Amino acid sequence: MTHRISLLPVLLYLSACATGSGLVQEKLDPVTSTTISYSSAPLVFYRDVPGRAAHARDFVHVAPLEVNRSGNYEYYLWLGIWSTMRDAGADRDGFDSVVIFVDGEPLPLDISGWTPATIGASEPVFLKPVASATDAYYRINIDQLRMIAEAADVRLQSTGPGSLSYEPWDTQGAARTGLQQFLDISVY
Repeated sequence: MTHRISLLPVLLYLSACATGSGLVQEKLDPVTSTTISYSSAPLVFYRDVPGRAAHARDFVHVAPLEVNRSGNYEYYLWLGIWSTMRDAGADRDGFDSVVIFVDGEPLPLDISGWTPATIGASEPVFLKPVASATDAYYRINIDQLRMIAEAADVRLQSTGPGSLSYEPWDTQGAARTGLQQFLDISVY
């Protein structure tokens, strides 16, 4: 009986290693068999829109993904785009490309797609922040992710005729830790 009890902590530790560590999670898509690693704590950006209502805001959640298709690794940024005052689908305007400003330097990204199929998944990786949120996926490389993780100041701007700027929601402590953990386990 004492041998079984002493193995329990080891088994719990090993099961924790298999499912992800801290803020980085991994899942195997049940249909495509694509392995997807991701940070479960997204960066959150916002902009106030007082012209629509007293407390109207637009939000963009941003998190990295590593997609592994039989040893072929690709990296994406997931954006969850939503507003406190708009319906689903209205948030695509201006997000065909975005610019992430990393310590003032522009990092332009073009949309890869609007659905999980873009990254080889049959289902969403992230829970939407709200039901009306729009998902967007942007291809990125590991060096660009590292620049974002190491930056003191990160901002986001949509493009198009109505280009909009988004500021960090707060200090983003958990998101920055998650991004660093993501980089620590990612294959480069």
